[in-house]
Amino acid sequence: MQKNIINKILICLLLCTHWVCAEETELMPKTIFIAGDSTAARYNKEDQQGWGGVFESYFNLTKVKIDNRARGGRSSRTFITEGLWQQLLNDVQAGDLVLIQFGHNDASPVNDARRARGTLAGIKEEFVDIQNKLTGQQERVYTFGHYIRQMVSDVREKNATPVLMSLTVRNKWYGHRIERGSGKYGYWMYQLAWELNTAYLDVTNAVADKLETLGAAQTAAFYPKDHTHFNHMGAHIHAQSVVAVLKGIKPKLNKSYFSERGLTIESYDWTWLRLPVVADQSLRSVFMVGDSTVRNGAGDGANLEWGWGSLLGEFVDTNKVNLVNRAIGGLSSRTFVTGGHWQRALNMMKPGDFVLIQFGHNDAAALNDNHRARGTINGIGVEYEEINNMLTKQQEKVLSYGGYLRKMIGEALAFGVKPIIVTPVPRKIWQKDTAQIKLDNERYPLWAKQVARQSGTTLIDLHNQVAQEYNQLGQLKVDKLFADKHTHTSYEGGRLSASLVAAELQYILAH
Repeated sequence: MQKNIINKILICLLLCTHWVCAEETELMPKTIFIAGDSTAARYNKEDQQGWGGVFESYFNLTKVKIDNRARGGRSSRTFITEGLWQQLLNDVQAGDLVLIQFGHNDASPVNDARRARGTLAGIKEEFVDIQNKLTGQQERVYTFGHYIRQMVSDVREKNATPVLMSLTVRNKWYGHRIERGSGKYGYWMYQLAWELNTAYLDVTNAVADKLETLGAAQTAAFYPKDHTHFNHMGAHIHAQSVVAVLKGIKPKLNKSYFSERGLTIESYDWTWLRLPVVADQSLRSVFMVGDSTVRNGAGDGANLEWGWGSLLGEFVDTNKVNLVNRAIGGLSSRTFVTGGHWQRALNMMKPGDFVLIQFGHNDAAALNDNHRARGTINGIGVEYEEINNMLTKQQEKVLSYGGYLRKMIGEALAFGVKPIIVTPVPRKIWQKDTAQIKLDNERYPLWAKQVARQSGTTLIDLHNQVAQEYNQLGQLKVDKLFADKHTHTSYEGGRLSASLVAAELQYILAH
């Protein structure tokens, strides 16, 4: 019996992605706290309402209390130094949830006679000693990351769950695109979520996607006061996005925690993956879309499996270009599109960016079933099939593999983004007669090449390049490059593929 329990624990540790095991119970907080600034605070004004002021309408208040402690004008620093954080912390009980969202005010001056609320930029452990012009007191001021780390640590000391959030959206437009985050605070929160092993709610991109579909004129009606603060309607748009992404964390909140209004909000089930966001808006970005061979699971090496996109940063200077790996395991070219993942990635891109597109491993699955329904029609033709999707219960028009690639290529070009087709990496299947890797050049790699050639799209033939490397290394060495039988690479295997992509990418970026 004891041996079985130990084995069960070991399996759990291997299969878990960070802070959730398949058998872990659901979150059952008595209270959900909100720590933030004016964009979350409650107001009784026609022209201003924070999202936290309407948040409780999405919850069943007989199950959970929403305690909004957000306070206007505060940064992560002054929320702590003024004692607001300690007051919140005093009321936190084991099992509670604490949503943490700061950044809008952290870019203010570090020391002035008006507010003295700014933090040092970044997440390193740096500080500066000042004579605070507002309080007249000596103060040691730290980075944004330092204060967030303190909050996370304090919440965990109470056996409660901290959740980090990106910023609300400001009504600042650049052509037809809205600003996606003020400064780098959303990215710093993303980095801290990884470092501290917490959930990350990407509120910025979720709200920006909604507002861009409405357009600048309609969005302006939500911001009657200024470009940062929204009214009651704007508060609901933000609150709905928070609910949607919150539903996608693991462990989950039980459905009984949501009100009738909250139950109508469609869950974004991919929050737990902590998909990357753009680090520096002033730089060009290289996006990656694909399946688990590009980004496996949460991109954390679970089961010792690594996609090559997660390791590309070892070979590309991220001080010169952003790497944004939005690939999701288990998806085909079709389900990446129909699940909205392509559109969400595209919405984050700007003219001059690049997007690496690699699909194929999952496109050979069933066209219609009640398991994944992810297959595509073979080839690159224009044929399609109308189905009643057994999984989604919706009517769907299924295209060919080439049809979905063309859709992504065309839409990227329309956004001023340069697409790059990458042929799928080969599986570790050896031909007995030649002791060479079995190539699949009659199917997906071939079709990817054909689409690239016909559309004039840059191609990286990773399938054949990796196969050549495997053939030179031999079977014993290649075995160590895989974490499973023949599909998912280990860290070193993913690193090999990443080095090959990087070599071609460096040339493309330079020209």
